[in-house]
Amino acid sequence: MITAFRWLTRILIALLALAALVLLITYFFLSRSLPDYSENFTLDGVSADVEIVRNNANVPHIFGSTDADVYFALGFAHAQDRLWQMTMLRRTAQGRLSEMFGERTLKIDELLRRYDLYTLASQSIAAQDDDTRIALDAYARGVNAWIGEVNLKARGRGAPEFFFFTNEIAAWQPADSLALIKLMALQLSGHLDAEVLRARTSMLLSEDRLRDILPDAPGAALTALPDYASLMPSPPPGGFPTRVAADPLSPFVASVFAGASNAWAAAPERSAAGGALLANDPHLAFTAPTLWYLARLDFLSGGVIGATIPGIPTVLIGRSAALGWGLTSAYLDDQDVVMERVNPDNTEEYDSGAGWKAFETRRSIITIKDRDPVTITLRWSDAGPILPGSHYDLATVTPAGHVAALSWTALSPADTSLTAAIRLMKSKSVAQAIEAGRLYIAPAQNLMLADKDGIGFQLIGAVPNRNPAHTTQGRMPSLGDKLQNRWNGIQPYDQNLRVLDPTSGLIGNTNNNTTDAAFPNNISFTWGDTHRIQRWLTLMKTREVHTRESFIEAQLDTVSPIARSVLPLIGAELWFTGTPSPDGTPERLRERALTLLAEWTGEMNEHLPEPLIYAAWVRAVQDRLIRDELGPLADSFTHADPVFIERVFRDTDGAAKWCDVIQSAAIETCPDIARVALDQALLTLSERYGGNLETWRWGDAHQATHDHPVLGSVPVLRYFVNLRQSTSGGDSTLMRGLTRGFGPDPYENVHGAGYRGVYDFADPDSSVFISATGQSGHPLSRHYDDLGVLWRRGEYIPMSLDPGLARAAAVGITKISPK
Repeated sequence: MITAFRWLTRILIALLALAALVLLITYFFLSRSLPDYSENFTLDGVSADVEIVRNNANVPHIFGSTDADVYFALGFAHAQDRLWQMTMLRRTAQGRLSEMFGERTLKIDELLRRYDLYTLASQSIAAQDDDTRIALDAYARGVNAWIGEVNLKARGRGAPEFFFFTNEIAAWQPADSLALIKLMALQLSGHLDAEVLRARTSMLLSEDRLRDILPDAPGAALTALPDYASLMPSPPPGGFPTRVAADPLSPFVASVFAGASNAWAAAPERSAAGGALLANDPHLAFTAPTLWYLARLDFLSGGVIGATIPGIPTVLIGRSAALGWGLTSAYLDDQDVVMERVNPDNTEEYDSGAGWKAFETRRSIITIKDRDPVTITLRWSDAGPILPGSHYDLATVTPAGHVAALSWTALSPADTSLTAAIRLMKSKSVAQAIEAGRLYIAPAQNLMLADKDGIGFQLIGAVPNRNPAHTTQGRMPSLGDKLQNRWNGIQPYDQNLRVLDPTSGLIGNTNNNTTDAAFPNNISFTWGDTHRIQRWLTLMKTREVHTRESFIEAQLDTVSPIARSVLPLIGAELWFTGTPSPDGTPERLRERALTLLAEWTGEMNEHLPEPLIYAAWVRAVQDRLIRDELGPLADSFTHADPVFIERVFRDTDGAAKWCDVIQSAAIETCPDIARVALDQALLTLSERYGGNLETWRWGDAHQATHDHPVLGSVPVLRYFVNLRQSTSGGDSTLMRGLTRGFGPDPYENVHGAGYRGVYDFADPDSSVFISATGQSGHPLSRHYDDLGVLWRRGEYIPMSLDPGLARAAAVGITKISPK
């Protein structure tokens, strides 16, 4: 027995030793791709010595003798820290994911090939100015220089992920950078999805009820439209959704996730220190690493610091010594779905409105891992690419004998958006920045500006020129054989919304409605915010002058204006006033919940139970209101709409009819719906978090999901590559943390501010910024998540152009010398 025990012990020790050896070998190979930030290089592609000084947060400060050398070093630094992310973004834009992931991504590649983003990007190179082409070429040389180092010196394939997938990395091309801008436009555009949803909903509801469930922003003029079916020559099929299931690798998002942001500025006279202030936090889907990469570039014209996107050679949002700029999604309606009538006698032709015209066609071969390639035929009409019905639920709204085409400003073969971005980065004043925006095409953005003298706001992006007689005003798909439904070019840039030095001294945007103009001079019927702007106004009015700290306070504000306005409505007849019910009963649980909510300030604090109760209640309320009228289509309404709920509980235009459940014999009232919805919400939460609701925490449900798009779902590995953090905020707070809205974890925080910056021109080097994860995309790097800890706590790091400060606590200084 003793001998057997000894042998078992020896075997166990041997196995543990073997496991340790395997781990050490694995770590050795994976860590080979960790760059040495103090290493020096002699490389082709630079004209003189270049320095990359990485401060203690791993933010590179790049110094070179020429601007081209600076762009080279930015490409080199991007590739050192984010090579896997860059190659994945490029493959996505090219429609070549299936070469690595097989049939899983075939539908994604198919649709991206139909958009033909990469071909359009390649054609757009000729449209850039000389400085931009120099930047593109130098940046590509820098990326390729690091790829060459990886290949020559066995640097762990460049990133750990390449050990799991092909390690073939094609040379970076200038077109790759332009394609990533178009990919960003795709991820920030939600009007196609909104058009289809409105069309499907209009086939089920009357005009009044459609106005309830898909309301315009409060205060905007309402324009009645016919229901979608009456506009079509044959009834669309309707029916159940046909969209492809969401995949972490898919760039196609529902309109609710199509980008958001905050930006505001104060003129010098509204600043306590006498210098203009600007704050900006763009909101995108969370990933590990975040999309943003902080950098400082020292050009001959001066230093620039802020947020870049790996793969694109410019600081997209940030500041120089003279100018600060921020971006918010403009929600410009720059997409129209056009139903093209196919010639029944020749399916290669469509009705252009002036006779039959041949589709432009081209074949494209999609290579797929572990199976035969697939050849698809790309078709374009004058309106744009023909899209398959398997995406965006298009099959449910396409009438017989028609195909769906997409008109979209980003599908331009002469897209000069990068030229505009580089000119903006080097502008010295608000006026110069506004002029730089003239060349910007897509994705449409609101540009917030501040310099030493004043502040400004400019809508940048191509605005479609629609016919006043457009049959759907761009709100639903329209027939392509009616010429009034086709665009008539682009509106002049000088007609875009512009605000300069308002008398109030303050400008702000939270994706709210920015214009009262009537169609076709409006820019959208759909906006990303109806309530955050009210909270911002409240905070701005609390003081006569502002400081960097007051702007930070507003950026991190977690009070929900919707909770404050909706809870008194849905709970008006439910607040507990009588004798307590027996413990353990649903009635007693409801009373305890109402007692908590009655004393709640609306702060979506991660440590409180009230935000979780509120979020679950309004979610259950909306579902009970719409489920019987919409059936399965109700699943497309993933987030509670406060304007809809307010209309119902205020009985605006008879909207209280939603409270009566059609299938039941009884006539339900809105208080009935609110009570049953609260009981349902509390039961669901009790099953998940236990019966003691006072111990529930919003942060347990509202975890920020900085997940790795590829390895984040792999068992064991997920715990090393995914970053999960308890967070405050919610769907409608200024510190926005948009919830998932569906699935088993509907309150997860999946979309928010991956970057925050606050710039103070009274003392520019006191400006601050932060990103949501870390600078490195390497899970073994200490810079993979170090900034995320600060981000979660609402902290920032200095945003200084002082080279001495960067060098004082540098984690490394890389010197690149010419061969």
